[in-house]
Order: sequence, then structure tokens, then C-alpha cells
Amino acid sequence: MNAPYHIDQNPHKGNRGLARAWHAAKNSWCGLVYAFMEESAFRQELTLFALLTPIACLLPISLLEKALLVSSLVMVLVIELLNSSVEAAIDRISFEHHDLSKRAKDFGSAAVMLALLVAALLWAAVCAPLALNI
Repeated sequence: MNAPYHIDQNPHKGNRGLARAWHAAKNSWCGLVYAFMEESAFRQELTLFALLTPIACLLPISLLEKALLVSSLVMVLVIELLNSSVEAAIDRISFEHHDLSKRAKDFGSAAVMLALLVAALLWAAVCAPLALNI
């Protein structure tokens, strides 16, 4: 029987405090760069974020509504990153077609689609009254 796992066995858990935060920030930046370079969906959603965020800031709405609009766009990016990580992990295991691999990738894709739907509904709910008052 294997000995129970202890955190000291993991070479990636040695950093503490500011060193850990620094390494985490570097890893996060690398993840964003990889996503930008390798994932066209992430680039499209980042473009959407870059175009709509200034519009949200300029709309004559409350600060809370602006925060909700921008947060919905950030949520899309976050879920796209998680979807890309699932896809990368599945591809790391095997490029061979398998029903469970397809299911995992489809779940991730569905999560992105739902996030986009939530963002679209939120933008419509906030912007429709503005359009009706014109």
C-alpha cells in the first residue's frame, strides 16, 4: 500500500508569501499569453471585451450596472480559460477520439455558450431601456 500523501512531497508547494504570489502572477500571465496566442475563441471574446468595456463605461447608467456589464464580459473570459484548460488536459491525455473526451469538451463549450447568453441578456436588459428613451 502507498504511503499517504503529504504536502512536503510536492515540489511545487514550497513557495510561501510574496514568492508564491510572484510565481502565481507569472503563471497567470503565461496562461493569458498562451490563451491569446493559441485560442481564437479567447481572442474573439477578448476583442468583445475590449470593444464593449469602454461602451459600458460611457453609458448613462449606474455604477453597479456598469460593473455588472463589465463583470459579465470578464465571466465569459474566465469560463473560456477554464474551457481551454479542459481541452488542453484532454488533448494531453490523447488525441484519439473517445466519447468521454468529447463529452468533457462539449461541457466546457456549453459553459462558454451559457456565459455568453448571460452576458447578452444582461446587456440587453440594461441597454433596452436606454434605447427606448431615445
